[in-house]
Amino acid sequence: MVTPPIRIVVAKPGLDGHDRGAKVVAKALKEAGMEVIYTGRHQTVDAIVAATVQEDAEAVGLSVLSGAHMDYCTRLRQRLDEEGASDVLLLVGGTIPEADRAGLEQLGYRVFSTGSHLGDIVEYVRTEVARRRTTGREPA
Repeated sequence: MVTPPIRIVVAKPGLDGHDRGAKVVAKALKEAGMEVIYTGRHQTVDAIVAATVQEDAEAVGLSVLSGAHMDYCTRLRQRLDEEGASDVLLLVGGTIPEADRAGLEQLGYRVFSTGSHLGDIVEYVRTEVARRRTTGREPA
């Protein structure tokens, strides 16, 4: 039986136009064999949710450098729940202050701050999606 590739949406919410990091992460995920849907810059939360649901993605990674990560992440979590996609793996990266980390983790996000190693991101996505495919549920 062939295991389908992991499908992940990588998105830049809001008006932040600095997308180099998102593109580098998207390329690393693609080179690791994942199907990456890069939505581009200036996306709304609703557009990211629509892409996630339409593409049947197992994961969503946000890149936020503007400081609005708590707002975007909270709204994305809420909208995914409303759309019946609460099982989607959530990641956020960028300029994330240490003080916000616990709040993001409570929302279900894995935080990868600026300077994180690409291999760590790839390995986390692979491991967590494989675990979810096996158990059929999110971690407790």
